[in-house]
Parts: sequence; structure tokens; C-alpha cells
Amino acid sequence: MTTRHVPDGRESRVLHVVSALFDPTHGILGGAERYALELARHMSHQVPTTLVSFGPVEREETVGSLRLRVIGDPHYVRGQRTNPIAGALVREVLKADIVHCHQQRLVASSVSAAVARATGRRVFVTELGGGGWDVSTYVSTDGWFSGHLHISAFSREVHRHADRASAHVILGGVDTSTFSPPDHSAPSSREQEVLFVGRLLPHKGVDDLIRAMPAELPLTIIGPAYDARYLARLRGLAAGKRVTFRHDADDAELVHAYRRARCVVLPSVYRTDEGLESKVPELLGQTLLEGMACGRPAICTRVASMPEIVEDGVTGFVVPPNDPVALRERLVWLVNNPSAADQMGMAARQRVLDHFTWPAVVDRCLAIYTL
Repeated sequence: MTTRHVPDGRESRVLHVVSALFDPTHGILGGAERYALELARHMSHQVPTTLVSFGPVEREETVGSLRLRVIGDPHYVRGQRTNPIAGALVREVLKADIVHCHQQRLVASSVSAAVARATGRRVFVTELGGGGWDVSTYVSTDGWFSGHLHISAFSREVHRHADRASAHVILGGVDTSTFSPPDHSAPSSREQEVLFVGRLLPHKGVDDLIRAMPAELPLTIIGPAYDARYLARLRGLAAGKRVTFRHDADDAELVHAYRRARCVVLPSVYRTDEGLESKVPELLGQTLLEGMACGRPAICTRVASMPEIVEDGVTGFVVPPNDPVALRERLVWLVNNPSAADQMGMAARQRVLDHFTWPAVVDRCLAIYTL
């Protein structure tokens, strides 16, 4: 077991700060929330670790060996619900030796960085998408942090940190004991089913996936709908096809869905056919990793970070964005070549085990904390 120590010989205490509101005991967490929670939870197996977030009601509990504190009744900067701040955060920073913020452009992160640096603590930040009004709106706060820990090479590049010595790629992780292939001794429940998991927003390219689906091949779409107009459009495109929409699922239900699928697909785009643009549609592609950990081949678009995860022709396929025809060809190939698809699924699982486990991410972080 790896341990890190401060000068007096005791183990370093690590504080993770995530501003997004969440309750890990209910429903699907967003990607940023899940990343922060899982990293902190696995880090707590090696060093004393606290995760601080914000919510309407004060709450403190332990999740395994992780101390979890939700600071109640915060002030929301400019009314932004994802940009909370409270004085209790400063007290938590002063209890820690290492501070790891999740999302730079928020007041809670800037306050944590300022207090940590002023009191001789090391402070790091991981970009997980999103942001809000903050001093970094006007001046760069990059130098406030001891290091920038990116979840993909794409993230490091898009944030213009490729030449910064303090910028590292720590990747992302999957709980490979939870997200795992089915027990082959049990009767197989897998169908020739395509699976999408994620937020139903235009840049996710779900409309292209529905267009790509052959009428006879089932598609399950799991994820919250944030845009009613887009959801209505998706339902219209799905008319006459075997498409099922589910807007919530816990981890057990997600694992079952991954295990029964032929493949998992994430067809995100930089620009939709309606002209909407997203320069950073995917910083990692967590649902690809979860499906691959369950032994399923993955199909993604050649967009953002996703080609870092999926090896084209080995663990799945990488197709051009905005191209339902190319996507359909790969879907049909996987259905028509089940043995080869199973081999890809095995390779996908191995790739996750080799590069994308939480203990590996924790080890990368702990090593960087002490550089």
C-alpha cells in the first residue's frame, strides 16, 4: 500500500472539493460528481481523505473509509446553483495537507486555492467540465494551483496546458469489480441490443445514433433529459424503430444494461446538424469505460478524448462524427460477427484493467502530490 507523509511523520490528509450538488445514495450521478466521489473513495483506502460538497441541508457521513461532508445552506454566487460557497469550506481546507479541487472556474475552487497557498498547503485541480462566474473570468488562476491533473490528453491540450510542466494526465477510472462481465456459468441474458448511456443533450449525437439504427435492431437509451425539445425530436426520430428510453437507473441497473448489450455507443459531435457547437463535448467518456469494463465493445466518434479510450478495430470502432451511415455499418458488423465482437469485448475489458482503474488513478495522484 502506498502512503504519503507530511514532515511530522503522520499521513497526509487529502481534501477533495466538488461544488456540484449530489447525493451518492440516489440515482445516477453526473460524470463530474461520479469522478470526484470515486476518486476520493478509492483514495481513502490509502490516506485519510475527506470529500466536501454543498447542499441545502448540512450532512456528514462516512462512505467506507471516506469522510463525506455536505456543507448546508451555502451562498450561490450570482444565483448559480452549481457555484456555491460557504465559510465552512475554509475550515475544511485548514484541516487538510493536500487540497484537490474538481473544476477550476468556480469560487469554491479559487477560495480553496488561495487559502491553501497562503498557508503552505499544496493544491491541485482537475477540470471536469462546466464552470461559473469567478475571479478566473477576469484573470488566469492557473498559477494558483500546484498542479493541473487532467483526465485526458485532450483535456490538457484544450486547456492549453500541454507545455506546462505542472500539468499531468491522470486519466479516469472504473470500479472494475462492480462494472464487470457477466458470470458465464449463469444463463446468458445478452441480446443483440445497442446501448447509449449519458445525458440527452444535442452534442451527445443521440439523434445520429437513432438515424443509424436498423429498424430490426433494438436500442436502449439511458439518461436524464435536460432539453425537452431535443427529447421530443429524439422520440420523433425513433418512431417505427425499436428504441426504448429510460431516464434513470442505479448502478445495478446500469451494469445489467451493459452486460446484456452487444455494444455501447457514444456518438458525440462538435457541431450538431442544427448548428449548435461544443468545443469540449467529452473530456473523457466515462460510459464507454463502464461498458468496456463489462466486456462490451465500444463505438465512439473521432471527437475530443474518446479515441484515447477506444482502440479502433481492437476494442471497438472509432467513426467520423455526424455520419450515421458509417455508424450503421459498424453496428451491423458487430451483430453479424458475434465471435469477433466478443473478442473485442475481452480486449476492451483488458484495456480498462491496464489503464483505467481507480487504484491506478489514485497512485498517479499521490505520486504527483509529493513531486
